[in-house]
Amino acid sequence: MTAVVATVVLAAVGVVIGVYVKLTGNVKHIEVTGDDLGATRPPKVATTSLNVLIVGSDQRDGKNARYGRSVEGERTDTIMLAHLSSKRDGAMVISFPRDSLVQLPACHAKGGLPGQQPHLGMINESFNSGGIGCTWKTIESLTGIHIDHFVKVDFTGFKSMVDAVGGVDVCLPQRIDDTKALLHLPAGRQSLNGEQALGYVRARYSMGDGSDIGRIQRQQMFLSSMLKKVMSGETLTDPARLLGFLDAATKAVTTDPQLTPGVMKDLATSAQGMTAGQIRFITTPWHYSVTHPGRVEWVQPQARTLFQIVAKDKSVAGIKGGQAKTPRSKINVEVRNGTLRSGLATTVAVGLEQRGYHITKIGDAPRKPVPRTTVHYSPNGASRVPTLTADLLSGTARPVPGATTSRLVLTIGDDWKGLKALRADDSEALKGFDATHDTCAS
Repeated sequence: MTAVVATVVLAAVGVVIGVYVKLTGNVKHIEVTGDDLGATRPPKVATTSLNVLIVGSDQRDGKNARYGRSVEGERTDTIMLAHLSSKRDGAMVISFPRDSLVQLPACHAKGGLPGQQPHLGMINESFNSGGIGCTWKTIESLTGIHIDHFVKVDFTGFKSMVDAVGGVDVCLPQRIDDTKALLHLPAGRQSLNGEQALGYVRARYSMGDGSDIGRIQRQQMFLSSMLKKVMSGETLTDPARLLGFLDAATKAVTTDPQLTPGVMKDLATSAQGMTAGQIRFITTPWHYSVTHPGRVEWVQPQARTLFQIVAKDKSVAGIKGGQAKTPRSKINVEVRNGTLRSGLATTVAVGLEQRGYHITKIGDAPRKPVPRTTVHYSPNGASRVPTLTADLLSGTARPVPGATTSRLVLTIGDDWKGLKALRADDSEALKGFDATHDTCAS
């Protein structure tokens, strides 16, 4: 998953070519041929932009065996696409939910893998069926975006990258005790080492609403924090730490052979000076499937619009979402069920996540039943209230003067009528958030 950092930071730090040659010698390669990708690939519309497929491996043999029982094959635990603009003045990282139910293309059998017949299935099936070439073909066929390179990273590589920068800061709204993810952490701001960070980005059921979407949001915010540290003076002005990070990053990844020292030098030269505020994280617009419970389907036309923006190298900054309020992606919400309807808080949380809100906690109100739906907020959260209340069919806002957090607390009352219908031209989810986002400030 932090192959995103390796891809973007290698492009931005601007170190000398001799170092790039040395570092590139660390990288493992897998050839992806034209035969793997097929004859009907999307055209490269913006010829000087760069699109890199990022996959995180869930392989659990060797050093990765401790992170779960051994399963046959290797699947993509994380799928992202990093887009570097033609002018090298911005980057976008799109996450594809691994529970996405999509139309998968045909892929040849290769390297002992069975290949893939065209069918409706989970997006992460392609890797186990036909390897990275099949995943590459799948993403191109679904998005219409021409992909230039791929980068794959595994669990052990992820840990070494985090340790190489001296840990990454996160902010936890509550204590975490997740034996499955080997993670035990107190609440509050803290710096995670590699082992802790791996548990944090992999944990699913012990945080938020327990969904893959919640985990994606957490991964994106972790990457934001990591990018800020790597691109700050704390790392860039420390040659030993910078070289240690780049050494760990290049040892952690597998790429296509075309990702050469020359390509990396070009990226480093052209993207030097890119800031964290110019790197945006976006999740493909989605909703839960009605016909296939537990699966995710992409929302149209929003998803198609996002893919066209990337393919044509346009900016999301100019999109008008119809709101002059705080973006949903910058709002953390705690959802409390104040009714006797079991599971209502989780249902509401899912609906809010689909619109881009970050869910920090789901629980029950101290007393039930609560007659009216209420949004509680502190003075620091006042600017966020209009965005949330505009999405509710019922509810009032109530200040909590002594509180300091900017997090909003939504208590669902007996008058709950649901969320307002999302307009077809609502493009707020396409804006995502940039890498300056501070989880502890939320």
